Amino acid sequence: MKKLAGELLAELIAVAIIISLGDSVAAMYFLYDPSPYAQAYWGVCIAWGMAVTLAIYVTGTVSGTHANPAVTLALCIHRDFPWKKFFPYVAAQVAGGFVGAAVVYQLYSPVIDHYNTLHNAVRNMESGGTTASIFFTHPGLAITPWHAFGDEIILTAILLLGIFAITDQFNTVAPQANGGALAIGLLVAVIGAAGGYLEGWAINPARDLGPRLFAFAAGWGEQAFPSPGNFWWVPIAGPLIGGVLGATIYQVCMRPFMKRS
Repeated sequence: MKKLAGELLAELIAVAIIISLGDSVAAMYFLYDPSPYAQAYWGVCIAWGMAVTLAIYVTGTVSGTHANPAVTLALCIHRDFPWKKFFPYVAAQVAGGFVGAAVVYQLYSPVIDHYNTLHNAVRNMESGGTTASIFFTHPGLAITPWHAFGDEIILTAILLLGIFAITDQFNTVAPQANGGALAIGLLVAVIGAAGGYLEGWAINPARDLGPRLFAFAAGWGEQAFPSPGNFWWVPIAGPLIGGVLGATIYQVCMRPFMKRS
């Protein structure tokens, strides 16, 4: 029981690290004019990716740093992670997202209020483009919720395909040990660079749901749930399906052909 408690605490801390840093980058991107990232979007991607790398370095030895329900589900299906730990891990991950969003709010609440005053806006305004986008994802230009659902399946499949390759003990060309943390961070950054503008590149149900729950409690109301276009379910269901798909592609198409020692 003590070991599980440590693992759950590590998962909470891992997601809190990712959201604390990643959503802070989103705040700087959205709230400031001129934005420090407006002409340097790759900086946003790298920051999110390095947040993931840091989370792995901090918590990997304790829990393996799933930090993502899609990763936990794929590991349960394909790599013998105990199913009895699935829901506790997911709960810890979502809680970490909530805590991380609270940290961002503590840092940026005066700037959020200043932005709203400057733009005559309120948190729970019906139109899009509110400060809610700091905390959770939403469809980008010309993207419908159903299209976003497909996008999230594809992007998360790529994520899990990469993670399974990077962490496979039989994949001798993959980075080993601590190098894997950097490789996974860069993988997240590349996915963001390739598809981040579609709908915010959630690729992680906890990354979206935890901050969304915090934003709902902090006054963003219907912007968070059910969100414009009833979007809230997309960053949950899409990554879970995509994660299993990507992991299955790797397990079926690559792993059987690797030399075992």
